[in-house]
Amino acid sequence: MRAIPTLKISISGVRGVIGESLTPALLTRFAQAFGTYVGSGTIVIGRDPRTSGEMVKQAVIAGLLSSGCRVIDIGMCPVPTIQLLVRHHHAHGGIAITASHNPAEWNALKFIGAEGLFLSSGEAREMLDIYHQGAYTKVAGAEMREVEEISGATDLHIQKILEVLGPLPQSAKSLRVVLDACNGAGSLVGPKLLEALGAEVIPINVTPNGLFPRPAEPLAENLGDLCIAVKEHRANIGFAQDMDADRLAIVSEQGTAIGEDYTLVLATLYVLGKELGPVVANLSSTSVLREVASRFNCPLFLTRIGEVNVTEEMQKENAVIGGEGNGGVIYPRINFARDSLAGMALVLHLLAETGQTITELVNSFPRFSLIKEKLVCPSHKISVVLRMLRREYSGYPLDVRDGVKVSLPNGWFLVRGSNTEPIIRVMAEAANETTAREIISGVYRQVQACINS
Repeated sequence: MRAIPTLKISISGVRGVIGESLTPALLTRFAQAFGTYVGSGTIVIGRDPRTSGEMVKQAVIAGLLSSGCRVIDIGMCPVPTIQLLVRHHHAHGGIAITASHNPAEWNALKFIGAEGLFLSSGEAREMLDIYHQGAYTKVAGAEMREVEEISGATDLHIQKILEVLGPLPQSAKSLRVVLDACNGAGSLVGPKLLEALGAEVIPINVTPNGLFPRPAEPLAENLGDLCIAVKEHRANIGFAQDMDADRLAIVSEQGTAIGEDYTLVLATLYVLGKELGPVVANLSSTSVLREVASRFNCPLFLTRIGEVNVTEEMQKENAVIGGEGNGGVIYPRINFARDSLAGMALVLHLLAETGQTITELVNSFPRFSLIKEKLVCPSHKISVVLRMLRREYSGYPLDVRDGVKVSLPNGWFLVRGSNTEPIIRVMAEAANETTAREIISGVYRQVQACINS
């Protein structure tokens, strides 16, 4: 059986396992390629708290300086903060050093363009061509610049959120919030933001030491401690972030993880109540989002999965809000990026202004059950699986823009290869959990058999 690769190079960036595939030499070459791509311009860099972060950062700085770039190091901070600071400093680009929800042994580089958005597929391919050709700009030592270390990036992020939304409205009792930042980049800014908004904060897992107290992906099965803490402290809500703080999951006042898909649902409910306009989400988003948009007679546009695909469509449609079903909220008035901090502020304003609980808000919409699974899959098998599904389900409406999405009479399912891990993701949604599990179980068996064949 072919070994699962520990290096992933794609339009999403480069990811790998430290000490195996992601070496200092490789990281430096990628930084040289990016520095060449941006024309030796100004680059903002930042990292999450992974224990390998400092090594990766130094390799990246070496590559950027050798290609003549001006480097602004904003330190340890969330990815959306880096994107915000690229725009703030009118930089030519940015590099986020984070492997997001990948396990602790991984790290990665995410490449950001001058608008603070991740590189489009065309831009990423152009940069990758430079990397593969090794045609890097090289400057002499006398032309290299000093690295500029700038503090206060997260303070600017908080300031921007308060400028747009303001603090929570005054009420007899402040909202009590439990925050689980997974000891990630959100640890540095989440508690400060919540206090600035006027909430009472109970923080857990907010030591940014790179040690994972739970799997970083904010899925319901990983949030047991947060659910317990919300109930113990009689909090109004619990928030969970991933390691780079671009994704946000919510636990209700009852101590129940409502599913990361509802983060965008609740944020959209608040935004459309203030401003009508198009909404953009990806193909894996819950059908509840369409119910929210329909309530306000606003159009919903679905895109391929990936933040860059959503932001491109949001620009095209002049959307007022968008995001992804994995807990990624994109609110352009604050930050054109998946931003858990903006997401927290929007949901808290919704709670404060409606006076309703999370449970009441969720129950105000038809309830769907969305189940997500994943299978380890060698990259060369992904296309085989997708061809099999297109053949087997050719009699149903298909969307093949990103994997295979099949609309069934009683729900839908989506199968796609991950851009960031050697896995296939399988998800299904239906009006109840039993039906959703029946759908996903059947598809899962088909995919597993195809991988093993």
